[in-house]
Amino acid sequence: HVQLVESGGGLVQAGGSLRLSCAVSGNIFGRVTMGWYRQAPGEQRVLVTSITNSGRTYYGDSVKGRFTISRDNAKNTVYLQMNSLKAEDTDVYYCNIYPVTPYDSWGQGTQVTVSS
Repeated sequence: HVQLVESGGGLVQAGGSLRLSCAVSGNIFGRVTMGWYRQAPGEQRVLVTSITNSGRTYYGDSVKGRFTISRDNAKNTVYLQMNSLKAEDTDVYYCNIYPVTPYDSWGQGTQVTVSS
């Protein structure tokens, strides 16, 4: 059973930066691809970026060149460095394995709010 604890969100002005962290419990972290997801009110969570256990990354078009995902396998933690933030980046951000299944639990997420 994996537990996920996201942190690092907050209120920032457009153009600013935030660094999200996600601590993952359990012994599977080093073997799985991890992703950051976002969710708007009333909508489904969507993948923003992912990183394999060997460090290969994927970025959605809307965040390429602005966001950087990284992971520390020794600390069971995945990070999301968010630069040049835009108002449209405002959402609740979650981490989880990728691909996620309906049987996987989610953490509480962390709210990112970008003021324009």
